[in-house]
Amino acid sequence: MLEALKEEVFRANLDLVRHGLVLLTWGNVSAIDRSSGLVVIKPSGVSYDRMKAEDLVVTDLDGAVVEGNLKPSSDTPTHVALYRAFPETGGIVHTHSTYATAWAQAGCDIPNIGTTHADYFHDAIPCTADMTEAEVTGAYELEMGRVIIKRFEGLSPAHTPGVLVKNHGPFCWGKDAPDAVHNAVVTEQVAKMAYIAYGINPKLTMNPLLIEKHFNRKHGPDAYYGQKTHQ
Repeated sequence: MLEALKEEVFRANLDLVRHGLVLLTWGNVSAIDRSSGLVVIKPSGVSYDRMKAEDLVVTDLDGAVVEGNLKPSSDTPTHVALYRAFPETGGIVHTHSTYATAWAQAGCDIPNIGTTHADYFHDAIPCTADMTEAEVTGAYELEMGRVIIKRFEGLSPAHTPGVLVKNHGPFCWGKDAPDAVHNAVVTEQVAKMAYIAYGINPKLTMNPLLIEKHFNRKHGPDAYYGQKTHQ
């Protein structure tokens, strides 16, 4: 079932290691097949160096296992909540990458202060509110998804494809699993750049015209960055 998608998600999970975004088993990638409403996700706690494509787990949009001999990631309820809420999303990544997680632990948005950030994220990468006692002690991972969704009220998940869960770490998404990994790599890099930049100049500012220019040249109606056909 969904063998091609399993292979894609498997390779995307390995890409987290290749890009230095995970240590041990601190991360996961999923993707959804919108035609069937089924999700492929990394199994819980399985190390990347011995994981195989056939180990990946298929669930429905309620997180119930449809296929697989292993337990799905403990973050599955968060993933499926985001797939239900953000219909343009095809892949989701969660990591504990160092700089993005540091911003999450500080409880701060990653501000849009440079063109690298603006190429991928129109707005600051937002940080969620504190989770309440009921959210933490209840259906924790599902409530985490709901906290993310609430933070995106008034924001476009397509234009800002990532979030920081306060005291926890980043979740990123994209049109598919490789795109979500790409956005996770960018999130970690802009988090690092912002940390360094504020250390150099705590009073720095960003030209809003540059935000619009850089975002729209890649994502706007008249986008012109890159090639029209794959080279």
